[in-house]
Amino acid sequence: MRRDWLTHHSGWLDRDMHILVHGHAGVPLIAVPCQDGMCDNWESFGMQDTLGDYIENGTIQLFGVDTVDRESWSDKDGDKGWRAWMQERYFHYIVDEAVPWIRQINGSNSLPIVTGFSLGATHAVILFYRRPDLFSGMLACSGCYDATKFWDGWCNETLYDNSPVHFLANMPGDHYYIDMYNHRRSAICCGQGAWENEAIRTGNILKDIFNQKGIQTWMDFWGYDVNHDWPWWRKQIRYFLPWLLEGTIWT
Repeated sequence: MRRDWLTHHSGWLDRDMHILVHGHAGVPLIAVPCQDGMCDNWESFGMQDTLGDYIENGTIQLFGVDTVDRESWSDKDGDKGWRAWMQERYFHYIVDEAVPWIRQINGSNSLPIVTGFSLGATHAVILFYRRPDLFSGMLACSGCYDATKFWDGWCNETLYDNSPVHFLANMPGDHYYIDMYNHRRSAICCGQGAWENEAIRTGNILKDIFNQKGIQTWMDFWGYDVNHDWPWWRKQIRYFLPWLLEGTIWT
């Protein structure tokens, strides 16, 4: 399996950022790490092997990205406004810098699928619903979609834009993004076992919002034995990936 560790400088974050690529061709699958993880997070848990057949035969090319979670979501003692701004800068790093570079490296002319588990799922949902024009689809497993949970209930305009249960609730019902969502494939999944309380709570909030606004996202709550952990995320990505790939958008 081809493996490339790439470095580029981010103007938004004013630092070097890394992308770990597995594979040689195929639809780009952007993997956002779990909380505080970096570009090798998925590799560390063997996801390149879980998806090995898709990678080896050129169906997908897996791109792991870095995060700045330690300066935003995880910095509980930090200035709340600065933490929110760091998350906003990270959002712009992905959409303005990483996605164009990934598409250039990939060269397939297909829009990427963005995915993540736990806090990576939170990032995936933020990215997809704020910029659906950039993605073919999205899979989020076991995320928390209320950013204020990480900010002790605090919120400002910047954090609001990174809190899906808030910005989607107030999206006008005739917003042109809704039609765009519905011409892409998106799935939000979690178990109902250990450590999934926030994924269940905020997932149900999103489910109600989607029903009210006619947003066609596949909301899937798995069983009470399904925990917030890698063995289940491996099963979930294998379950959803064929369906997501069927919806690939080519430009």
